[in-house]
Amino acid sequence: MKKIIAFFIFALFTCSVFAQSNDIWTSFSNKDSTLTGFKDKNGVVKIEPKFTGFTIAQKFENIMAVSEEENGKWKSYYLTKKGKIVGRDSLYSFDNSPDCENEGFIRFRDSKTDKMGVFNAEGKIAIPAEYSSITKVRNGMTIVLKDAIRTKIDDEHFTWTGGKEFLIDINNKILVENFAYSDDLNFYSIEKSKEPSKDKTRDSFLGVDGQYYSFINYNKEFKYWLEINLLKDLSKTNLEKHAFEKIIYWKEPDGWINSPKTKFISQNYTYIKLKLQELKNPKTDYFISSDGLNQFIFETGEYDVYFNNCRESKDWMYPTMDVIINPKNNTDRGQDHFEFLRTENGYQLISVSSRKDNLK
Repeated sequence: MKKIIAFFIFALFTCSVFAQSNDIWTSFSNKDSTLTGFKDKNGVVKIEPKFTGFTIAQKFENIMAVSEEENGKWKSYYLTKKGKIVGRDSLYSFDNSPDCENEGFIRFRDSKTDKMGVFNAEGKIAIPAEYSSITKVRNGMTIVLKDAIRTKIDDEHFTWTGGKEFLIDINNKILVENFAYSDDLNFYSIEKSKEPSKDKTRDSFLGVDGQYYSFINYNKEFKYWLEINLLKDLSKTNLEKHAFEKIIYWKEPDGWINSPKTKFISQNYTYIKLKLQELKNPKTDYFISSDGLNQFIFETGEYDVYFNNCRESKDWMYPTMDVIINPKNNTDRGQDHFEFLRTENGYQLISVSSRKDNLK
């Protein structure tokens, strides 16, 4: 157990140290905002504005996807901090956005074989392009799909049929076979043992080495936390303890507003307490939806840690759990939302919206 945990922590540690030892460059635009370049922390221009299109990274840490126009033609590739160009015309994109590095690794798709692989921070192939699909690297691991068939849904969307899923490490070593894709697993919570974990918040998987790999399931963890840490004590003090410094709430006609947690909870305590108390009633119609922070709502600096270099939510580390309460009367419209963010200090209430628009 100690060996395997040490390995993954070491993998994460070395990636983090590598990233932190380098000056992270920040993007900036030319005068007409048509091209993007990068400056170091002292404001020295390291790359003159020349990128456009798929260049969505706002910070240049180790490796990023870029595109530029040259002599009327478009070219795209991955660029390392040392200026190395790799993966020409092999950008991996999802929902019209190219991949963004995570832990010093970035995914690519071989345009000739239509298979995916992973580059490391130096632009070297860490995982060869032999998979139909690959998730982001998380704590030195990734879920891969092999030998699947691409099935078209419409002109813009497709799905995979068949194939086999594996959990592998960054050295392309299989850890678990038949590892179904899941957004709910915390890969930074890995434990290894001879028997499945008895922790009800964990999911266990039998590895190819005969040992069990277990991970905290965010959804199970949150439900347990909600019941034990919040619903048992709905006092103002406890609500403030489990709230983010700012609460974002919706108010017509102003839209999204932020308020210090103490002020917001004090002004809306009666509503918050009554709605959360409903969750204790088995007849209450509610559900929990997981996602990540919305970059267009949570824009200020205190949220930066929860986004990656491309301003995408790091939901694989900091998911949001939205408790959505349906009205008691089926003829009523709207829902009440209580959104919680997983932080280093546990789950914290970060956003609220009321179907009756009665928040202050």
